Amino acid sequence: MSTSAHPSADAMTADSTVTDRLVGANERYAAAFSDPGMDARPVLGVAVVACMDARLDLHAALGLELGDCHTIRNAGGVVTDDVIRSLTISQRALGTRSVVLIHHTGCGLESLTEEFRHELEMEVGQRPAWAVEAFRDVDQDVRQSMQRVRTSPFLLHTGDVRGFVFDVTTGLLREIDPSTDPTTDPA
Repeated sequence: MSTSAHPSADAMTADSTVTDRLVGANERYAAAFSDPGMDARPVLGVAVVACMDARLDLHAALGLELGDCHTIRNAGGVVTDDVIRSLTISQRALGTRSVVLIHHTGCGLESLTEEFRHELEMEVGQRPAWAVEAFRDVDQDVRQSMQRVRTSPFLLHTGDVRGFVFDVTTGLLREIDPSTDPTTDPA
């Protein structure tokens, strides 16, 4: 059973690939395309950092249109050095001022550990230079990501940084309070 909103892989010919299907879709898209006449500066001045999970349709979930925001996606939606790089360019060269961080329920990074890197090293003979950034507590990882953005010396605008967890079963965002840390809360 396909959960995709698009035709199933069965519709592809036996000798075509998924990439062939995507290229064909692009050709149909380009045939009706007209230049929207916008530049790379997002209209709303916001950058959204989110997980790469295929269940997250960020534009639909946030009511966004083409040109409204910069979208930066990676495994887990965690703030890594490359995310800081992209946010720095987004802010300093393209005028964004707000950052929205979105993790989600049921994330695959909750089931991985840094052991994943060791397994890769054993398989390919080289240890990855990057960290897995696995986590057990999605709320705490959102807090950590907010802190990484807020303390980066490269970012000009750190006053409007908010973090959320997207529920993949309801479609709702739940905002994470950056000051709530269950490990220090006396309650």
